[in-house]
Amino acid sequence: MEPIPWPVDRLVAQLGRWSASRGPLYLLLAERLRQLIDSGQLPPRAMLPPDRTLAQRLAVGRSTVVAAYERLRQDGKVDRHQGRGTWVKPAVLAGVRPSAVPAVNSLFVNYLEPMGDVMSLACAAPQDPPPELASALGRAIGRLPTGDIGYYPLGLPALRAAIADRYCRSGLPTTSDEILVTTGGQQALSLITQLFLAPGDHVVVQAPTYPGALELVRHAAAVVTPVAADELASAISSTRPRLAYVNATNHNPTGATMSGLARRRLVEAATDTVLIDDEVLADLSFDGVRPPGLASYGHGPVLTVASVTKLLWGGLRVGWIRGAAGDIAQLGRLKTIHDLGCAALEQLAVADLLPGLDSIVAGRVAELRVRHDHLCAELGKLLPDWSFARAEGGQCLWVRLPAGDASAFAQVALRHGVAVLPGTALGGGNSFLRIPFTAPVSELSLAMQRVAAAWRDYRPSIGPAPALHALVV
Repeated sequence: MEPIPWPVDRLVAQLGRWSASRGPLYLLLAERLRQLIDSGQLPPRAMLPPDRTLAQRLAVGRSTVVAAYERLRQDGKVDRHQGRGTWVKPAVLAGVRPSAVPAVNSLFVNYLEPMGDVMSLACAAPQDPPPELASALGRAIGRLPTGDIGYYPLGLPALRAAIADRYCRSGLPTTSDEILVTTGGQQALSLITQLFLAPGDHVVVQAPTYPGALELVRHAAAVVTPVAADELASAISSTRPRLAYVNATNHNPTGATMSGLARRRLVEAATDTVLIDDEVLADLSFDGVRPPGLASYGHGPVLTVASVTKLLWGGLRVGWIRGAAGDIAQLGRLKTIHDLGCAALEQLAVADLLPGLDSIVAGRVAELRVRHDHLCAELGKLLPDWSFARAEGGQCLWVRLPAGDASAFAQVALRHGVAVLPGTALGGGNSFLRIPFTAPVSELSLAMQRVAAAWRDYRPSIGPAPALHALVV
């Protein structure tokens, strides 16, 4: 059998933060490749990228890749012949079957785990739970139900009622039958893609977009079309996709919010399309205004996804889906197969917090606004040739590099002790980075100092310093 060419983009994503540990780079690279081979993520006969190509993408010298490949050859993991390339040996798998899961964005997955001494600018979620959450959890322990087994596949009735009431108070009539409680917004998206997508289905996503949504669509083997926000309505009208994923308020990663007119046009265009309105960040507007969700416009099947994870704490895995009662019933049956329902204790705590959630969120928004302004100031001071637009809300800036390759720069940044997420992980261009402002001001300052040092090291590899770009504020 002939070797199977392995795309360099996929391999770089699989490598993740390979260079963040201590030691010679060639040994770190060889060890990470060995892990991928032993686990079956690099299958037998996978043809590794040429030395020079991989070195360029990892922002290392060619000799580093050559030495890593040679180390693997000596260990019996790869075959390597001049003029023919380097490929994984057929015998190294030792009974481990290669994964049959479609190629997904491994870079996103790799950056979710704690990073030790590496500061993370890759994930965007609250680091510290508010004191109100600890108090609510304490009260919930005393209210654990007795006389039943605690399984609520669609969600705790009290929580479903509280969520429905929250929508009603915002002007969108909702009943408990239209709410499904999920393990965070990610499971909500997962259930929707599993129910509505089949291999080969067409999906339109707002570009750039949340990496976790891209993971799920690709996992379903659907065909993804990234579309800019101002072209979504026309793209949906002309292509009639099975599903469209939109983040209309405080968009991840740009922090922008769609106008009311754009929302109406979008919903009217999606009469034959299942429209996902991701409102996980909708409460984090810096001006305190929460625009009506897409479901408020009353056209077509709209499934609203929301969560308290970005409002309270990343470890609080409680989210929900709002949709037509029939869709919720089907999604509920699918969820039951997976986990029989979410943890009752957390649901009790969230049900307790929802009536007073607005005051907690107001404090978080004020904190995020300060951190946003600080990050903007640090970028202007340390990296004046990087450009970005100030966010209207949310948790991130979408930053454009003046030159170079964001994926390669991310490799250099890791070696300076900071992890950044390149735009390709979000379906955007490879000249962009997503930088969150969720960390405290002191941590943001230190992280940006490391990013600036990494840029100074990376910059010589992209030629003479470019002319300064105006900072978009």
